Amino acid sequence: MKAPWVVLIGVAAALSGCRSQEAVAEKAERPQPPVEVRTGRIEERRVERTVDVAGSLLGRDSADLSFEVTGRLLSIGVDFGHRVKQGQEVARLDAREFDLQAAWVRGALAQALARLGLGPDGDAAKVERTPALRQARAQLEDARSKYESAAQLVKTGDISQLRFVEMEKALRAREAALEAAEDELRTQRALIESLRAELALAEEKVADTILAAPFDGEVTARLVSAGQYVKENTPVARMVKSRPLRLRAVLPEAAAGAVRAGMGLRFRAAAVPEREFRGAIEELNPSLDAQTRSLTVEARLVDDDPRLRPGMFVNVTVVTAAGAPALLAPREAVYEIAGVAKVFVIESGKAVERRVRPGAETGGWRELSGEGVAAGQQVAVSNLNRLESGRAVTVK
Repeated sequence: MKAPWVVLIGVAAALSGCRSQEAVAEKAERPQPPVEVRTGRIEERRVERTVDVAGSLLGRDSADLSFEVTGRLLSIGVDFGHRVKQGQEVARLDAREFDLQAAWVRGALAQALARLGLGPDGDAAKVERTPALRQARAQLEDARSKYESAAQLVKTGDISQLRFVEMEKALRAREAALEAAEDELRTQRALIESLRAELALAEEKVADTILAAPFDGEVTARLVSAGQYVKENTPVARMVKSRPLRLRAVLPEAAAGAVRAGMGLRFRAAAVPEREFRGAIEELNPSLDAQTRSLTVEARLVDDDPRLRPGMFVNVTVVTAAGAPALLAPREAVYEIAGVAKVFVIESGKAVERRVRPGAETGGWRELSGEGVAAGQQVAVSNLNRLESGRAVTVK
């Protein structure tokens, strides 16, 4: 038999449990007081679609200057930071060896022309006869005449057959001599053309001992000193054309389909933080980078500033759509917690939860999209942490 005190404890616990259940039921039935909120409205506006990327400023042109011939550096007339004009002499090699080579070829050409009876400016292609060629033709005509006479005389018996054969051999020898003279003329013509080409090459090497600037720009590095032996294609100076600047940026694959030539962009540089610059896309890489799946674009600068220099890093905003329709709500209306974003639409005095996908923020407004949200709806902008779907509200 149980002790009386145990029975009393059980009865007391049962009575306490009943009262707790009644209190919970009474609390559930009692309506919660409305939450006081401030509200705003969802609006439909036209907004810019943009993508933010990193970019770099580049000079319009850049080049490593080098000689096309080998030689000892006679002088270099530029240094780091110097401005140069197109065609201005940058450096010069010792040209004595090339001058001597050109003089030798020039002399050989003069000799070849003289053999044809031509001066330095003579056209060998127009020469049809030389003294040797005229002599060979005259001798051939004489031999042919004698052969024809002998052919008549041998028939009448006035000369022997042996003599006639000798005349025929003499004719064939003169024909061969004429062909040799014509071959010699062609050889002389070819030699003259070869010497003229060789002379042009020698003179080109003389000209190549002077290195000139290919464009207007600034020298960014001097890489050699006077007296140094320089091989061909060895850089002696580096220069860049800093104006007009160009901007190169790399866009993600998702934005590649929306970008085209002529689109505008904005950018800021750390060197000029107080100013925003503008540009326009000029060129797009025809293919995406296979490694990064990104698209490289180049833009010209609409705005310029002397403080902007090649090599600067810039933050770029590319405008992919200038007036796309979008729903915007006051920034305070979007409640985000645990990776979930929502707004509370006010309907018939109650808060109704709507899940949304928030977008860009501008001017105190947040772009959003999702089912159940539309332009003109009233949304709560305060006390969002106290709201739940179906909770009564009073609008302040």
